[in-house]
Amino acid sequence: MRSWILLLLLLPASQVGAQDSLRLTRQQADSLFIKNNLLLLAERFRIDVSQAQILQASLRDNPTANLEISAFNNQTSRVLDVGRGGEKIISIQQLLYTAGKRNKRIALATEAAHLTELELLDLLRGLRFDLRSRFYAIYFQQQTLARYDRQIATIQTTVTAYEREYERNNVSLRELLRLKALLFQLSNDRTEIRFQLAEDQRNIRTLLSVNQPIKPIVLNEALTRYHIPTQPEDTLRDLALRNRPDLLAAQSLNRQAELNYTLQKALAKPDLRVGGTYDQNGSYIANYVGLSVGMDLPVFNRNQGAIRAARSQISYQSQLQKQRAMQVTNEVSTALQKVRDVEQMVQSVEGRFTDQFELLNQGVVTSFQKGNISLLEFVDLIETYNESVRQLNRLKADRVNAYEELNYLIGDDLFN
Repeated sequence: MRSWILLLLLLPASQVGAQDSLRLTRQQADSLFIKNNLLLLAERFRIDVSQAQILQASLRDNPTANLEISAFNNQTSRVLDVGRGGEKIISIQQLLYTAGKRNKRIALATEAAHLTELELLDLLRGLRFDLRSRFYAIYFQQQTLARYDRQIATIQTTVTAYEREYERNNVSLRELLRLKALLFQLSNDRTEIRFQLAEDQRNIRTLLSVNQPIKPIVLNEALTRYHIPTQPEDTLRDLALRNRPDLLAAQSLNRQAELNYTLQKALAKPDLRVGGTYDQNGSYIANYVGLSVGMDLPVFNRNQGAIRAARSQISYQSQLQKQRAMQVTNEVSTALQKVRDVEQMVQSVEGRFTDQFELLNQGVVTSFQKGNISLLEFVDLIETYNESVRQLNRLKADRVNAYEELNYLIGDDLFN
């Protein structure tokens, strides 16, 4: 009963949505996604942050100024005596980095900014794969629903006719109930598809940042564009190793570890503090002007722990990079095999098989009405046809999804 209530609630919403649907080709969906997706827009601010951190790393330290004045002059009994007979000391110091620390910090911040850009590309890659998968899933679900709607309308007409014949005692209650059970099963199947369609619609609307339901426009050439790549498998693996932003991000992390190691070694060398001092009356002569140079003595702390940690981080990131590269090559090989398997499966059932089923379906109702087939044969053929339509459209969606997964794993658009 709950399924029927939900179905009745969904039907008006679907009819309104059909009037307000946003009709898009895949290319238009891609463009709208790039323009509107809020996650991508937010991620761009992270790039601004990383660029600002490069600027910050390039800035030099501010000089330090100190002022010391006489609080109380015992000889003149004057408070805050800063006049000619009083005392004031003014000093200024500037920190000077040694061992190229400033340039090393800039290099590290620049590599960190590069990593942020790669993370944006990886986010874009994942979201685009999700967008295209749901785009084609929605298209084939709508194709399946159209078939179910026509089939349910036909069965409903047959049930109505059988109810009239039952009232005239021309058919048995068992036959009527069997037809009603078939209608109920088809309606439940349609409701299940509608639930999945509603879920995919919710996700794709979020990806595109729109409120209207999406009506995919898919031409035949858009589907035939997907075909088994002509490039050898080794070429595809090499392409993935060059293009995958997550693998490039692993390389960036390894590079950052190396840059951090050189920085930590440089930090072990003391910096210079250069300054000047003016002392009015507190030195061995009046109006003393002096030059000061200072540095920390690397006796106890030579940054040993940070250097050791940075060296170990290089080994850690290097192993992760190798593991990631191996995972990428295996993923490409597996995705390519999935493409071959699903392509073979689709080709084996398309064409003659689907044409035969369509011809069979067109003649089933007519044959049943003429009494050429029994009720059991009619129900069995209808169930077989609808399940075949559902599975075939799911297979077609899986086919496109397999090719888009190969795009995703290679990091390039092979079928654009």
